[in-house]
Amino acid sequence: MNSVKILVPSGSMGVGVSEAAFSSGLNEGPDVIATDAGSTDSGPHYLGTGKAKCSVAVLKAELRTLMIARAEKGIPLIVGSCGTCGSDAGVDLMRELCEEIASELGQTVRVACIYSEQDASTLIAALRAGRISPLQPVLPVDEALLLRCSHVVAVMGVEPIIHALEEGADIVLAGRATDTAVMAAVPIMKGAAQGAAWHAGKILECGAMCTTHPASRAVLATIDESGFTVSALGPDAKATPRSVMAHMLYENSNPDVLIEPGGSLNVSDATYTVVDDRRVRVEGSMWTPAERYTVKLEGAAPAGYQAVSVCIIRDPEYLARFGEWLAGLDSSVRAEIGKRLGLTVSDYHLEFRSIGKDATLGALESKIGIPVEICVMAIVTSPSARTTREIISVLSPPMLHFTLPDAERVATHAFPLSPASMDRGLVYEFVLNHVLTVEDPLAPFRFSFKTIGVTA
Repeated sequence: MNSVKILVPSGSMGVGVSEAAFSSGLNEGPDVIATDAGSTDSGPHYLGTGKAKCSVAVLKAELRTLMIARAEKGIPLIVGSCGTCGSDAGVDLMRELCEEIASELGQTVRVACIYSEQDASTLIAALRAGRISPLQPVLPVDEALLLRCSHVVAVMGVEPIIHALEEGADIVLAGRATDTAVMAAVPIMKGAAQGAAWHAGKILECGAMCTTHPASRAVLATIDESGFTVSALGPDAKATPRSVMAHMLYENSNPDVLIEPGGSLNVSDATYTVVDDRRVRVEGSMWTPAERYTVKLEGAAPAGYQAVSVCIIRDPEYLARFGEWLAGLDSSVRAEIGKRLGLTVSDYHLEFRSIGKDATLGALESKIGIPVEICVMAIVTSPSARTTREIISVLSPPMLHFTLPDAERVATHAFPLSPASMDRGLVYEFVLNHVLTVEDPLAPFRFSFKTIGVTA
């Protein structure tokens, strides 16, 4: 095979494209522009609602840049996990933007949409057939849970993307896909060694994060018969063995092994060699096909109606005895909820987070010294919007004035906002951590091909 060059414009669509770095990559003669557009980093809301996180105007501006470059170079453009969560609505949003841009630019392009949402009845049949298996940590799954999910997506590998390209697509808009598959599809389609292609895909998935200057966003890799070369593109960016090798740790529990649909990548024998201050050569990556082909399932379901209230504690005595104060507040408000609203602890969920003390790392947080202030966030979730509003109202007086038991004066804490509580409405939770076994890697996905633009 000839070498294949992959240009990645940024770590995720919607964060912006660095003009200098991207132009530098285009000058290298890439064979494909590939970019991820989704993530679970911001939690289950986006899959729960099926809506995108990014500004539509920002997405359109960035997509316009990529479509102009694609047309000038005559190469395919691949966008994975459209609409943040890879929902059908996210794919349709990107297709609509493509149509608008193609019309504005006078382009005619063939667009492939790959839909990854799963129908509950199909999943129930798969569950009954024993084709749905849990990952660690194991979460229970039954038919009722599958019916409760608002959206479930299957995470595709390279095969659906390759199929779309082989059908003549200029632009592939994929639903939920592994970040790695978006980058690895074209090299594998062109016959690259799968170990090199998958490893390059993993290193490229977040754009210039595999370089010394992540803000440059764009990065390029060249894959050939024996390995791949990563090239930093930003004016101030460099690729080093450490910056490249370290990205195997990103969102991966094992720095040597990466599990993907259809197999696993092992880089324990990989070598990282300096080519120059902007390039690193990688060889020795190995791909092992799996005995059965699986795709991961991601599902989100309504968790209830939620409201949040925030107060700030600054009194030195209360900061010094904060644990005692918070335990007393928790006990007191639960008693008030039971007394005044007639609710038991099973009727609602109440959580306090201590921002500035241990809200992020919990027990792992360093406890050296006493903070200057602590922000206390009360989060109430219940099956009913009315119940949630009632509970958060009960919390308001004690969060402002709850006092230590031996205090000689009534405490006054601070509400930074008015109203003191915020209604978050219906919130969602991730409920699936499972894989679906399939005989055909294309089977869980639906394809739509359309030629769009001025002469379509």
